[in-house]
Amino acid sequence: MKLVIQLVLWIVIIFLGYLVFNSIYEPIQFNKIKEARYAKVIENLKDIRDAELAHRTVTGEFEGEWDNLVRFIDTAQFTLTQRRDTTILDEEYRKTYGVDKYKEITVIDTLGYASVKDSLFKNSDRYKTMMNVPIKGVDAKFDLKAGTVDKNGTQIPVFEAKIAKAVILQDQDKDLINQENEVVSVDNVNGPFISVGSMEDVNTSGNWPKVYGDAE
Repeated sequence: MKLVIQLVLWIVIIFLGYLVFNSIYEPIQFNKIKEARYAKVIENLKDIRDAELAHRTVTGEFEGEWDNLVRFIDTAQFTLTQRRDTTILDEEYRKTYGVDKYKEITVIDTLGYASVKDSLFKNSDRYKTMMNVPIKGVDAKFDLKAGTVDKNGTQIPVFEAKIAKAVILQDQDKDLINQENEVVSVDNVNGPFISVGSMEDVNTSGNWPKVYGDAE
């Protein structure tokens, strides 16, 4: 009987040790997987932001449709300009006062054009797949929106691209995902989404910390 009790106690000890080990090991593994996946997702979001900023530079607005954004990159060109200061005769002053007067103006010269695709992505065609969440086993696209917000009576273009953490980590422990969605820290991605831009404010930054690269 004593041997049976000892055996049962050893089984209980081993089981409790396993639970303690898992309580430490699983969060560590979760964080490693999370950080690796977030890094891949954020690289795509940076490309999306670059493409959207180029679209605004050329057209004056952001784009909310993936097909249109890819087509823009394929075909659009930046206008290369040069600003220079010069002095010209002020004709209005001369007509009014009969005296010559010169005024300084800024002239913008067009120097040429440059392909948006070559400027942003050089020899890479990754912009054609930047809308896809780059995680193996995850068949999803970033949610993309574009529009305007009113600032003191002026409509300012805005955009937002985002994906839920639960989608990125869909094969991980649900309790750990729920904890991740509630995280608030300067060293982590806060909230349930990884995103760039905003549909509520004039903001083209990402919501990730500097450890993942420039969020601005």
